[in-house]
Amino acid sequence: MPLVAAAVCPHPPLLVPEVAGAAAPELDDLRAACDTAVRGLLAADPATVVLLGAGPVTGAIPPPATGSLQPWGVDLDVPLTPDQPDRGAVLPLSLTIGAWLLARHAVRLPVIPVQVAADAGPGELAALADEVGAVGARVALLVLGDGSACRGEKSPGYDDPRARPYDQRVASALAEADLDVLLDLDPVVSAELKAAGRAPWQVLAGAAWSTGGGWRGELLHESAPYGVAYFVASWAPA
Repeated sequence: MPLVAAAVCPHPPLLVPEVAGAAAPELDDLRAACDTAVRGLLAADPATVVLLGAGPVTGAIPPPATGSLQPWGVDLDVPLTPDQPDRGAVLPLSLTIGAWLLARHAVRLPVIPVQVAADAGPGELAALADEVGAVGARVALLVLGDGSACRGEKSPGYDDPRARPYDQRVASALAEADLDVLLDLDPVVSAELKAAGRAPWQVLAGAAWSTGGGWRGELLHESAPYGVAYFVASWAPA
C-alpha cells in the first residue's frame, strides 16, 4: 500500500501570520487544525510527502522549488524543503501554503510538489492519481484545496444558494472518506462556486481508491470566515 496517510488543508494566504497581520488570531483555530493534520500525516512514518494542490497546469514540479508570498504583500520565500540548494521552480499559492505548513514541523523528508489544473477532466485526474500512487513506498499526501467562495454577499464570488449545500456535501465526504462523493463532484458547478479544491480532492479520492481497502476520515475543522469554505481532514487506511 504506497499511500499510508492523507491530510486535507485549505490554502488561504491569510493562514500565514505575516500576511494576516493584526487579523492573524482570527485563523488560530484553523492553523491549529492544520498542524494537527500534518502531525497525523507524519505519524504514519512516510518515506515521501506529496504536496498536491491547484496550479496553472497538471503535473509534478521538479524540485527544488520555492513559493513566494510577495504577491500578498509580504517579502517571504517558502522553499519546498529546508536548506535546498537554490530557489528552483516557482510554486503556485496552494503548494506554497503546503510547504509553509510542512516547514512548521521541520519536515526533512523528500517532498514532491504536484499541481493540478482547475479544469482537469476525469481522465487527466485519474492519470495523475496513478502517478501519485506510483511515487514509491509509504507515501503521505497533503492535499491543499478550498471549498466554495460564494458564502455571503461579501465573499469573493458573492452569494450563491448552492454554496452551503455543496460545502456540506464536501465536509461529509471528507469526514467519512467517501471516495464516491468526491469523485462525483461536478466540475462545472465547482467552477461556478469557485471551489479550488475540487480537482485536488478528486485526485486524492483516486489515489486512495487505487491503494485498495477502505479508508477512515476525520474532519478536524470546517469554517467559512471570509465567505470561503475551509476544511481540514485526516485520512488513514481503515
